[in-house]
Amino acid sequence: KFSDHEERLSGSDREEDEDDVEAALKKEVGQIRASTEQKLRRFQSVESGANNVVFIRTQGIEPENLVHHILKDMHTTKKKKTRVILRMLPISGTCKAFMEDMKKYTETFFEPWFKAPNKGTFQIVYKARNNSHMSREEVIKELAGIVGSLNPENKVDLNNPQYTVVVEIIKTVCCLSVVRDYVLFRKYNLQEVVKSNKEDTQQNPSNLTEEQNSEVVKAETEEEEKSSKGVKEENK
Repeated sequence: KFSDHEERLSGSDREEDEDDVEAALKKEVGQIRASTEQKLRRFQSVESGANNVVFIRTQGIEPENLVHHILKDMHTTKKKKTRVILRMLPISGTCKAFMEDMKKYTETFFEPWFKAPNKGTFQIVYKARNNSHMSREEVIKELAGIVGSLNPENKVDLNNPQYTVVVEIIKTVCCLSVVRDYVLFRKYNLQEVVKSNKEDTQQNPSNLTEEQNSEVVKAETEEEEKSSKGVKEENK
């Protein structure tokens, strides 16, 4: 309903108001479209809250397979294809960085790799940023216990494990991934994987397999590597 003031407007005033309304509607529609397109982008940067670390959220892409494919290609060709990215790690899942939350979440998260009849050798690597309340030893001990409870045949192997459980704590968020060929691909270091190594001839990267969907790609700089871990990328 029009107000009394609107009813008294002259014809020309009304036309101007209608033009303003039409322009406002067009602007709003444009903003909605831009917002929708942004949400549907295949790769979208997300603020990580930590220096030298970048998260890239993916849409319709499995970072686990993407990162493994990139590293496998670089390992095979020995061609350096980036100067600024140091490491890349796919992040398959996240939860609150508190021990009880992590234990509850990983009981289900680890199932595709470690729940019987699935099994494999594994190691757990841990890194925390902007967080001091978590204990590295406690986290590794608890998560290793959960992997063992899913299948007693899962065994720890610190030299050349079949799977590497990557645990990255950033502030109050725990980022998790289970990756393959972690040792062969030099801890997923893009600068190191292109270097020749005699041991490479004794190891073969595993074939790509479809594993559980991943949500985040994480990136990190070389400066972070000095202290030593969605896809995660580390920049020089």
